[in-house]
This record gives sequence, structure tokens and C-alpha cells, in this order.
Amino acid sequence: MSAMVGASIPFHRNMPFGLVPAAFAQDHDVLAGKDGLTLLNDRPLNVETPPELLDDAVTPTNRHFVRNNGVPPENTDPENWTLTIDGFVDNKLTLSIADLRENFEVVKLQLTLECGGNGRGAFNPPAKGLQWTYGGIGCAEWTGVRLKDVLEKAGVQSNVVYTAHYGADTHLSGNPDRQPISRGLPIAKAMTDNILIAFEMNGEAMHPMNGAPLRLVVPGWPASTAHKWLTRIELRDQVHDGPKMMGTSYRVPAYPVAAGQQVSTEDFVIIERMPVKSIVTFPANGADIGMETEVRGHAWSGDRSISKLDISIDFGATWQSTELDAPVNDGAWQNWRATLALPQAGYYEIWARATDSEAETQPFAIAWNPKGYLNNTMHRVGVRAS
Repeated sequence: MSAMVGASIPFHRNMPFGLVPAAFAQDHDVLAGKDGLTLLNDRPLNVETPPELLDDAVTPTNRHFVRNNGVPPENTDPENWTLTIDGFVDNKLTLSIADLRENFEVVKLQLTLECGGNGRGAFNPPAKGLQWTYGGIGCAEWTGVRLKDVLEKAGVQSNVVYTAHYGADTHLSGNPDRQPISRGLPIAKAMTDNILIAFEMNGEAMHPMNGAPLRLVVPGWPASTAHKWLTRIELRDQVHDGPKMMGTSYRVPAYPVAAGQQVSTEDFVIIERMPVKSIVTFPANGADIGMETEVRGHAWSGDRSISKLDISIDFGATWQSTELDAPVNDGAWQNWRATLALPQAGYYEIWARATDSEAETQPFAIAWNPKGYLNNTMHRVGVRAS
């Protein structure tokens, strides 16, 4: 790390494992424009955001996580970028970004994206894959056109079952005949109003590692369905069978399993909506605080809304309600806050527990599965009060 930043780091023992130094992030080609994130893997590049850096109501571009499966494209010139809509359509379309802007309604929506493996690092026994903690989540403001409008323009034929998404990223092996990922959506989901073909992020050009110049944004479902560097959407008459769609990729057992239990591949089902979840963004884990403090964070639940967010300071014995904002739009997370008056000095854990519009509540314990997906246990933050 000292070699990377060009100087000694006096407090290097305090640096979290995998932290990308801010100075290095600004100088490194692929991480320029990202600040304070935690490196999980460098090939492919994957970085997450510490919860305390997600405190903004709208996630800044420099704090939005990055999830890659392959090698990002080098040529991302928006002027020459095209998107093809084909398969079982009445009219095959090839659209430039200018065509999208001129021929369809341009909308801005705050939309939550979360990696399906967010929270995998807490599984015991461990699950293979990137060891996300809490930071594979973000809610930026995206500008684009509705996927629904573009598909309607192409003409969705009656036999269409699923979409298939393709991008300009390439396989890590360098083999041009292999794709790193190609996932899709049931056509009924694809035709909902808050899925965007996006070309801006937070009112500016999208960050290259977040999919510039064109990507899908699919709130409430695994972010792997929201293909980056989007070049083609095919409409298919079967469930899409591209890379990361088959086997156990982005799938969980169809029934509850014991921790460590072996499950037959045929018993896995595709993950659709993400579960109810929340995070505490202030105070940070390990913080020293006063006897009275504000606590705040965010909550979300797939295609649903959050009906209440409670916090506890006595290890779940009692719960306190919080002030919960309505979502800005369908697909946005909800911001919450409360004031805590602590009874005496000492160590406390602040637990957050969200309940969604279908009365599903975050659990205390992980519902284990072999691939480490969908961990929605309550977020716990330890603080010292004096």
C-alpha cells in the first residue's frame, strides 16, 4: 500500500482489509471517481461501500458499489453506441443513445440496486464467492427510458416468456466466444414501469465501472439482471439460458435447508425479488458517541415498500419506532431516522429491523443456502457512549 500511494502510512494497522486508499482510487484508471470503497477482488474488479459512506439519501456516484463479472469494454464512446432489440419481436430495432433520448420519454428515478450476494461474508459455514459484507447496495438517481416503452415499440410477440441481456464486457479467459454473464427477466417483470435503460447517473455521465454509456437498472431484483455496457436485448420463448442463469448461479434451494446441507442442482430456483432489509449508516460501527445521538439509515424490500423500521439498544428485548420516509418513487429505498437517549455510559449495539408492506420482517439469524445469497439479517452497529 505504501508503494501504491508513494509514502509511508503511519496508521496502516488501522486500515480495514482490502480498503482502496482514496488517493490511489483517484489515480488508478478503473477506480478514478470512486472514494473510500473496499476492494473485494481485482479481476474482475469488485468493490463495496462501508455502511457509514452510504449515509446520503441518494448514493453519490463515487460511493456506489461496483460488481463486475468480466472485463469491461475499453471503447465506450456514447456517440457510436447502439442497442439492438431482437428475437420474437414484430420490428427489430437498432437504436443509438440519441435515438433513445429523442423517441422515448426520458425519466429520472431513484432506484435501488443490490448484489444478490450482499452479506455473503457472514455465512457459516462459509459460502464460496465474493465475501460482501453490507456494501453491495446503492440507490442513485438514474436517467433513461423505460425498458417497457422500448419493448412495446419493437412489438412483443405473444410467445415471449423471458428477456435476454447482452453487454460489451468480455470473458476473463479472453475467449471471444464466451460471455461473462447474460441474464434476463420474465417478460411480465420487464414490462413494469420502473425498469430503465439508463444513460446518466446522478445527473451526469455514468461512471465507467457502473456501466457507461448504457445499462439496465432493475430495482428490487438481483443487480445481475441489470446488465452493464448494454448492447442487445433479445426476447425469447423460453427462460433464458445464458451464462449465470443456469445451474446454481443466482439461485437458492426451493425449500429451507440446514447450514452446510448438500442440495441437488435441480432443487434450485431462480432468485427474483430481493428480501426485506435495512442498514444503519450513522453512527458508524465502533464509534464513540454522546449520551444522546441521532441514528439513521435506509430500508428496502424488493418490489414492496417498507411499513416500519424499528431499532433496539438492548439486544432485541425492546424496540423503538423510527421516523420513516415514504419512497421517493417506486423502486427507491426509504430513509429513516431516530433520536436515541441512552440510559448510562457503556457499550451498546444498535439493531435495525425493517418490516415490509407484506408484513415480512428481517430475521436475526441467516437463512443459510449453499451459494450465500439473500442474507437479510438485522444490521448491528456497536458503539461506546460516554
